[in-house]
Amino acid sequence: QVQLVESGGGLVQAGGSLRLSCAASGRGLSSYAMGWFRQAPGKEREFAGGISWSGGSTDYADSQKGRFTISRDNAKNTVYLQMNSLKPEDTAVYYCAARIGYINYDPNKYDTWGQGTQVTVSS
Repeated sequence: QVQLVESGGGLVQAGGSLRLSCAASGRGLSSYAMGWFRQAPGKEREFAGGISWSGGSTDYADSQKGRFTISRDNAKNTVYLQMNSLKPEDTAVYYCAARIGYINYDPNKYDTWGQGTQVTVSS
């Protein structure tokens, strides 16, 4: 079983950047597709982006395309979410999640979750 721990969240001004990391332990990530999700207060958890097990394929929610980039280093068992041109509406807790198979937009399709990291974007 793999365990996930996110880091890199914080407070940033609008227009700024953050890079989140998702480190795995217990088992290597190379077999897993990884997703990044976010949840704002009072809202449902939503898909931000995902990356295939090999890193050869990525997918993003429309509102993140062109601003967010997901990458992974399977040798380091780490997945990254680079967030640029941040907006106040990006404020949320960000979670990484793992699943066997392909990237999926549905959070219920993911088996393993990290504890989340808070991202706050001030205007």
